[in-house]
Amino acid sequence: MKTRIRLSKIKAREALTEAARQAKSEAIVHHILSSDAFREADVVMLYRGVRGEVRLDRLPDLAPGKTYAYPLCLRGREMLALVPESEEAWRPGPFGIPEPDPGRARQIAPEEIDLVICPCTALDGEYRRLGMGGGYYDRFLPSCTRAYIAAAAFACQLAEELPEESFDVRMDAAVTEDGWL
Repeated sequence: MKTRIRLSKIKAREALTEAARQAKSEAIVHHILSSDAFREADVVMLYRGVRGEVRLDRLPDLAPGKTYAYPLCLRGREMLALVPESEEAWRPGPFGIPEPDPGRARQIAPEEIDLVICPCTALDGEYRRLGMGGGYYDRFLPSCTRAYIAAAAFACQLAEELPEESFDVRMDAAVTEDGWL
């Protein structure tokens, strides 16, 4: 069932035009900027959007006074949070996702992160998140003991109800182009 929903919601976001995806991503960025969770956070973990995902690239430019960490996926389905030294400190990752180069980035402990914005393929009103199926975030998020955890998605990725397994981590909130859920 998860696979069917995942494929359906990926198709829905890919059906958006590039202009619509950009406009909706901008709206999501502005909703994030105006949130208390973001304003109060010193360390924010983001992701680099690929394959039709919400693009959060402008967030660090619009709020430069924060520390921005990004995921580095490792073998064994583990994940680290890294802060790149510069815009040149990126490399292509194994899934085609840009990732920080560990030789040119510093690691942030999960318990130091104040806000995590997670990508997703689908999301429901109970803040159940469906990712790409690797479980990287579900393994990492429990260590983010003080973080407010939110998913970023386009409204077309909302589902009525998602299946949930014992290892799935629910979000504290979610944001679409229409605002916070």
